[in-house]
Amino acid sequence: MWSPCSFLSQVVEEFLLFLSLVLLPLLLYTYLTKWKRKKSKYNLPPGRVGWPFVGETFAYLEPHVATSIGQFMEHHISRYGKIYRSNLFGKPTIVSADAGLNRFVLQNEGRLFECSYPRSIGAILGKWSMLVLVGEMHREMRTIAVNFMSSSRLRALLLPEVEHHALLVLGTWMEGSPFSAQEEVKKFTFNLMAKSIMSMDPGEAETEKLRREYITFMKGIVSPPLNFPGTPYSKALKSRTTILSAIERKMEERTKKTTGENFEGVKDDDDLLGWALKQSNFSKEQILDLLLSMLFAGHETSSVALALAIFFLEGCPEAVRKLRVINETLRLGNVVRFLHRKVIKHVRYKGYDIPCGWKILPVFDAVHLDSTMHEDPQKFNPWRWQSSSSSGAATANSFMPYGGGPRLCAGSELAKLEIAIFLHHLVLNFRWELAEPDQALALPFVDFQKGLPIKVHKVTCDTLIDNVSKGFYERGKKRENFSAI
Repeated sequence: MWSPCSFLSQVVEEFLLFLSLVLLPLLLYTYLTKWKRKKSKYNLPPGRVGWPFVGETFAYLEPHVATSIGQFMEHHISRYGKIYRSNLFGKPTIVSADAGLNRFVLQNEGRLFECSYPRSIGAILGKWSMLVLVGEMHREMRTIAVNFMSSSRLRALLLPEVEHHALLVLGTWMEGSPFSAQEEVKKFTFNLMAKSIMSMDPGEAETEKLRREYITFMKGIVSPPLNFPGTPYSKALKSRTTILSAIERKMEERTKKTTGENFEGVKDDDDLLGWALKQSNFSKEQILDLLLSMLFAGHETSSVALALAIFFLEGCPEAVRKLRVINETLRLGNVVRFLHRKVIKHVRYKGYDIPCGWKILPVFDAVHLDSTMHEDPQKFNPWRWQSSSSSGAATANSFMPYGGGPRLCAGSELAKLEIAIFLHHLVLNFRWELAEPDQALALPFVDFQKGLPIKVHKVTCDTLIDNVSKGFYERGKKRENFSAI
């Protein structure tokens, strides 16, 4: 029997069939025709188009073991070479696994190339985030951050804080009971950044609330950009608002204290908030995004690198004794795997055209794990760094864990200091083992499937409290140890 519902259902089915049989092939034809026109105009690197609109994005982002470049990159490099074309993130793209081209892109930031992250990233981090800013405004923001983390301030202010926070976390570890090493190092780096950025103390209610919001915020950054109620991306946008509100309250409190007659507490430039208020003419919105971007960058990369170091060192006891591991951890683990850039002027490189307006991805892990540059590249071998002339040693072109050029990570030295100090006290006080097998995956952010569960056992009778009271860095004889790490 006929009914309006059944009729409507039939109409909808016929309309969808029309779309699939007529419009989609038409769109595909238009897409391929447009690609071919672009291809005929230039001598492009070899490659393939992939699916309409999404191109090869899903295949490129497919999770894989973090100490490998993944099946997608392996297949494309073997078929097309180290420079090839694709369609990624909705844009025609040149993908570079070539060390020279990667360095060329980074060194010509602002002249031939510029930062160009997907809009979804900018919506979460903010339009004034250093990650997405370009030009003069990025240089001003970066200058504020670099000066805050200058070598003199690292030694005088940040270094004691790093050690203090490392010992606070290590002091809670219980022998014999499994726990997530990944969560512990995330706690360490978050508390350190919260203290360095806004003078927030670990364990306090507002600090813990901010940390929970930040976890939700991070889940949204690595999720599909679907802004519907209940999705990780939507929750991350709400967490961004909550985090910025907390930072804004701190800013208002700081302004009142510094203008009051009885100012007590932190000095007005001991943390990044005070430094930005004193040293810049940034607006409130600009300072909020600056602090959020530094919290993101300072927490995420250092915590991943530390987790990787603990993972690698567990299987390399000789390296634990020598503790020369940071560069090898960054090379093999690849905390930053690739960058987003846009071509702003036509470039010709090794006979290939790189057209203006295209996206280009310098892929660092493909260089760091290149067997022509690093002997046995998927093996954890800290000794490859002992001499710049030794076999497998990296050159400036082939080792770029923190990027390079004008956008070199502003906190790279602080990150290395965090890793060095934490590992120093970890090795002095504990030996450890994996509580169960685990593996780091590139998702594309590096993450351990099970949180890196470990068991620890104390190796000295000295207590961590003694280490805190004595202060490792007040003993001048041992300062030079960190120059070798």
